[in-house]
Amino acid sequence: MTGTRAPAASQRVGDPWLLLAALTLAGVGLLMVYSAGSALAAKRYLDGAYFFKSQLLHVTAGVAAMAVLAFIDYRRLERLVYPLLLGVFALLVLVLIPGVGHEAGGAMRWLRIGGLSLQPAEMAKLALVVYLAYSLSRHSDQVKSLSRGLLPNLGITALLIMPVILEPDLGMSVILFALACIMLFVAGARVTYLLGLLALAAPLIWFMVAHFPWRFRRIVAFLDPWSDPGGAGFQIIHSFYALGSGGLWGAGLGAGKQKLFYLPEAHTDFILSVLGEELGLWGVLLVIGLFLLLIVRGVKISLEARELFGTYLAMGATLIIGLQAFINAGVVMGLLPTKGLTMPFISYGGSSLLTNFSCVGLLLSVAAGSRRKC
Repeated sequence: MTGTRAPAASQRVGDPWLLLAALTLAGVGLLMVYSAGSALAAKRYLDGAYFFKSQLLHVTAGVAAMAVLAFIDYRRLERLVYPLLLGVFALLVLVLIPGVGHEAGGAMRWLRIGGLSLQPAEMAKLALVVYLAYSLSRHSDQVKSLSRGLLPNLGITALLIMPVILEPDLGMSVILFALACIMLFVAGARVTYLLGLLALAAPLIWFMVAHFPWRFRRIVAFLDPWSDPGGAGFQIIHSFYALGSGGLWGAGLGAGKQKLFYLPEAHTDFILSVLGEELGLWGVLLVIGLFLLLIVRGVKISLEARELFGTYLAMGATLIIGLQAFINAGVVMGLLPTKGLTMPFISYGGSSLLTNFSCVGLLLSVAAGSRRKC
């Protein structure tokens, strides 16, 4: 009697290296959230482990979502494209309603559901990528057309961006716009159309910066942080202090000083600064290396996908993680203006973790699909 051969590990998992990179980043994130957030958690909640315990729950939920998506055929998402878009758009609108959306830091970006906090803009990235993957694969012969290829996809992108701008969240709006432009470029849209689109978007972005004083101060602080060391330049200056004092090997896990109420948002936007201070240059290079591994594996999965929907879905999922990771790193190192974007897998935040693990789940599903026998 001849037995059936068990599927190889790569077929069951999809891409073990990708999974390893994501789980390692999440593990590093748990350590750093505990280290960076313990002082604030003790002051605010009288529990130094509050952020760590909350993040552990977020990671658990994210891993569960990843597992579900990894073992479901990603092509089933084609039937859910429009319900997903409508659902996310409805959530984005709900955030803007006073009394429904939760305000923090002058922005309406969160919905409170019981004891949980949800940021719909994070879900918008995933909804946009799924829609664009579906649209670009279904109409691949019309991508070069302005009226049939470019404008319909930009219309859906604009539909998601408008409520995000009103929150206001310019950083996330730029991420959504960049996702659309890169995916259209990869799909073969005319470069002249995309350059024209960027030329039209530039004055709008400048208007959004110049007519909102806090955004303009961030640009000034980016160019010269020491011109306002106690105001707009405060975050980036203390980020420099953290990274500079970490040296090659760091001060040791938990021994950082800048997280002690000097560096604002130490457990979220600027957690890489704390990591650099405590684990040094090698710690930062490890994190960047893991992201590079994740991106390389994501691109490989995209190129090996059996059909265009899988190709574009994998590319978009990789972009969601990669774009935000390197924008956050650029902000922390003073290479980009402060954006208020978290570091994927590392920063504290449930919505971000759920989105990023969902992206990994989709990548694993596409990878597994490309390895299945016809």
